[in-house]
Amino acid sequence: MPDAIVAEGLVKRYGQLVALDGLDLAVPEGTVTALLGPNGAGKTTTVRVFTTLLVPDEGRATVAGIDVLGNPQALRSRIGASGQYAAVDEYLTGFENLEMVGRLYHMGVQRSKERARELLDRFRLSDAADRPVKGYSGGMRRRLDLAGALVANPPVLFLDEPTTGLDPRARLDLWDVIEELVAGGTTLLLTTQYMDEADRLADAIAVIDHGKVIARGTADELKTLVGGDRIELTVDHADKLGIAQQALSGLADGEIQVEPGLRRITVPVSNGSQALVDAIGLLAKDNIKLHDVGLRRPSLDDVFLTLTGHEAEESLSGAAENRSGRADTAELLDKTEGKVR
Repeated sequence: MPDAIVAEGLVKRYGQLVALDGLDLAVPEGTVTALLGPNGAGKTTTVRVFTTLLVPDEGRATVAGIDVLGNPQALRSRIGASGQYAAVDEYLTGFENLEMVGRLYHMGVQRSKERARELLDRFRLSDAADRPVKGYSGGMRRRLDLAGALVANPPVLFLDEPTTGLDPRARLDLWDVIEELVAGGTTLLLTTQYMDEADRLADAIAVIDHGKVIARGTADELKTLVGGDRIELTVDHADKLGIAQQALSGLADGEIQVEPGLRRITVPVSNGSQALVDAIGLLAKDNIKLHDVGLRRPSLDDVFLTLTGHEAEESLSGAAENRSGRADTAELLDKTEGKVR
C-alpha cells in the first residue's frame, strides 16, 4: 500500500524555539494515523507544513504524491483541512459558508450550491442550513467546519484536534462522521491529545514530543509499551501503605507509585485480571482493608510520562505553533487564489 503522506527530516524553528526537529512520518493510503502528543510537541506545525501553510526550514514532504514545497498549488485541490477552531463566518448561514468554499475552489455557482446541500444533509445540519452560524452550538460549528474541508472531495484530510472543547455527545457524533469518511477511502492525519480518540479512530498512532516522532504503533501496542495494565487501590489507613507496597512488589511489572495523601498505590502489571485477583489475596493475608480497588489501562498521561518523561503540558513552543490557529483554514482557502463570482 503506497504512502499518501510522507515527511522526511522536517525542521521548523520559531526564533530560538525548535517546533520540528527532524520529524519523519509516513501514512499509508486509505488509513488513519493519529499524531499524539502534549501541547507544543509540534503537532499543529506538522499539519501546517503538510497543508502548505508553513514552509519548513529543512526536510521534505509529499502528500498524495505531490511535493508540498515544489508544487503547493496543485496540492491544495487534493487536500482538506480542519483546524483547532471552526473557521466559519458566523454572520453567514451554514449554506452560505459551504457555497462560498465551493466557489473558492472554482466549482461554479450551481455545483457549489448542490455540494453545500449534500454536505449539510450528510452532517445533519439541514434544519439549520439557512440560519446564521452565530446561533450554532459548538458541535454544529465543528461539523460545519469539517463539511467545509470536504467540499472538494479531497482524497487526503488533515484534522487538527477536531474535538477539542466539544461535549461528549458532540465528540461521538463527530467520530461517527470521521469513521464514515475513512470507510469511503479517505486518508486521514489526525492530531489529538486524547488517547480514547486515537484508540477509536486510528489505525496507527505516532507519539510526537519536542518535534520528533518518538514512538509509533497501535493504541494497544503503546499502552503495552508503557506497562500494560495498572492496579489502583486505596487502603483504609495510610500507615498500611508500606506493608501493601511490599506485599505487591512481586506482582509489579515496573515501579510502584505510592500517593500517601490519597492512601493510594498504583501497580503496573502485565497479566491484568489475574494480577488483580492475586493482589487482593496478598493484601487479605496481611489483613489490609481496601477502600477501593480496580484495574485500568494506561492513560494518556501514563504514555506521555513514560515516553517523554513529563505529562501533557502547555509549552512555549505550543503558544508559538498555535498563534494563528483560527486563521489556518481560511488561509488555505485564500491560497487557492479563487475569486467568488
